[in-house]
Amino acid sequence: MISVVLADDQALVRMGLRVLIESEDDLAVVGEAEDGRQTVDLVRRTRPDVVLMDIRMPVLDGIAALREISVDPYLAAVRVIMLTTFELDEYVFEALQAGAAGFLIKDTEPIDMLRAIRVVAAGESLLSPSVTRRVIATFSGPSGTPRKPHPRLNELTEREREVLALIGEGLSNDEIAKRLVVSPATARTHVSRAMIKLGARDRAQMVVFAYQSGLVG
Repeated sequence: MISVVLADDQALVRMGLRVLIESEDDLAVVGEAEDGRQTVDLVRRTRPDVVLMDIRMPVLDGIAALREISVDPYLAAVRVIMLTTFELDEYVFEALQAGAAGFLIKDTEPIDMLRAIRVVAAGESLLSPSVTRRVIATFSGPSGTPRKPHPRLNELTEREREVLALIGEGLSNDEIAKRLVVSPATARTHVSRAMIKLGARDRAQMVVFAYQSGLVG
């Protein structure tokens, strides 16, 4: 059973998400919160598999709440999906840096919302091409974020650095396998080893590391 916490200051949004999620046999809502502080406290009490959290909330905004969750070792297994009104929200890159597993638009189709929860619970990330383009723009624009290579980048093998660069381009494991002409299992192994060496929570952070290290963009 995949446990989910809902965090949004709009009761109607939370109600709609609860009805959708609880219609599925393998998903369960274990709590709701209407501001960031409540969310962090609730997540610490329930340790859900996935948190659906609005970026803009009172008391403590979604980004600040995400940071508290991400740095807490006790909550290392908790995955956070940020809910936005627009996919290219101004806080997208900041949320990626803070440890978001991905993003969903609030008017996402129900079937896609349910799929997203399952994908993130399984350890994958939700980075659509438009979000990846936003990350590229952040780094390559005239006032882009300064690059700062990951301190453990030198621990990667040459192949693992290649894989990290391809993750930064937004490629899936299967696409990486085709690009490098290796089996999907081999590609997954390279991805997993690179994540462990860099201490990445998930694939979304790997995208950030790839750009910060200058491997893409």
